[in-house]
Amino acid sequence: MDPFTPKPSLLKNILVRLLSFGVIVFAVRFAYFVAVRGQSCVAGDDFCLFNVRHVSSASVKSQKYVDYYSSVFQDLIAEGFLSPNSQCLCIDTVTGDEVQALKRIGVSESIGISKKESPPLILRGQAWNQPFKGNTFDFEFSSGLERSGLPAELGSEICRTLKPGGFLVAHVTAKDAYSFQSFLDLFNCLTLIRSREIDDTDSSSTIREIVMKKESEERRNSPLKSNSGNKCSVLELKREIIRNAESLIEQEPLKPWITLKRNLRNIKYLTSMVDISFKRKYVYIDVGARSYGSSIGSWFKKQYPKQNKTFEIYAIEADKAFHEEYKSKMKKNVKLLPYAAWIRNETLFFEITRDPRKKRAAEKGRGMGRIHPVQSSASYLKDVDRIQGFDLAEWVKNVVSERDFVVMKMDVEGTEFHLIPRLIETGAICLIDEVFLECHYNRWQKCCPGQRSPKYQKTYKQCLDLFQSLRARGVLVHQWW
Repeated sequence: MDPFTPKPSLLKNILVRLLSFGVIVFAVRFAYFVAVRGQSCVAGDDFCLFNVRHVSSASVKSQKYVDYYSSVFQDLIAEGFLSPNSQCLCIDTVTGDEVQALKRIGVSESIGISKKESPPLILRGQAWNQPFKGNTFDFEFSSGLERSGLPAELGSEICRTLKPGGFLVAHVTAKDAYSFQSFLDLFNCLTLIRSREIDDTDSSSTIREIVMKKESEERRNSPLKSNSGNKCSVLELKREIIRNAESLIEQEPLKPWITLKRNLRNIKYLTSMVDISFKRKYVYIDVGARSYGSSIGSWFKKQYPKQNKTFEIYAIEADKAFHEEYKSKMKKNVKLLPYAAWIRNETLFFEITRDPRKKRAAEKGRGMGRIHPVQSSASYLKDVDRIQGFDLAEWVKNVVSERDFVVMKMDVEGTEFHLIPRLIETGAICLIDEVFLECHYNRWQKCCPGQRSPKYQKTYKQCLDLFQSLRARGVLVHQWW
């Protein structure tokens, strides 16, 4: 045997080692593309191991988004909102496409945050809980703030991590004026620079692009939502909402208990017209709630369109007969205020009236309660309790703010003619987005055609004036029953 001829076993080992080395080189390059290059291959890239025709559909989709955001960011550079030297943060970026786009156009100091980290492009973090020191970034971008949750904390956190003079750019799908203003109100430190509609990634729809700049000091009040005296600021967005609402019933109905009930089908809820995603919290106040099933359980919980938001619920009910029931409802996010809604804090007499002709109803349950001086009457049986009244307007101002979404239902047996003027006088009405108001007047009686009820002194016209005055102030109010 020739001494220079390798043994078969030795030749086999050499081939195995060469093959193993080749596999290692392949794996290293593949890992590089997965971790650093965003799991995609670009045609013409010297390090690309695959023909572009063989790239997976997921990579093609990712590349589409990278191309889209590259174009968006290049426009922002041209407008002076972004520069190659900017420290950039992409918020709630699930795939890191925005970060890849920034790096592609030369903005190298870019990072993203998401619930699930994916190094080196994405760190674990959320819009309302960013893992960075204050005043870190020159530029922050997000196309997912609508799904971030905790909008109040979101606004504070972006204000904390953005440098003075830095820019926030957000892409949001909601384009109505109400949600746009709600978004602006999240940021006390930012000033609106520009808002425009641009093509979405598929070019078949548009989205709103918002550019805001951080000031050196926080703005104390929103320039678009200030109250003057006892009048709410009636913005064009409020006027537009009210123009789109159902018309008020101007002619007094002969059978109001039927007409108003049928009118429920015509009601245009505010949440069917606008997006409420950017509100800090969501509150429902039932003034004159009576039993849980009277309106909270039967109507608000089941029928009011809440856009999948969780509402804090306050039940204001002075009648002690209903208080025990609410103890079992605490776990259902209902807070009972066992007092009478009034125009000031004072002790009151709460009167329960029952029509003696309705013996069956009187035997089975409570009559309607109302606040007024006790007067003798031969027509009604009366139960009188001494109760505590509280200033509803001041309470509203302490519990909610303009950043909250507030719905109020009011059924207070005539006391609305005291409460509504007080809400207007104090400006508390400006904090309520939508009102469902039952106005009590001397209706035609069911039992006696041609006769009006002596229970209330107000007329239908006075009720209509009350509704119209609220809508004139920019309050979306509905006629309730």
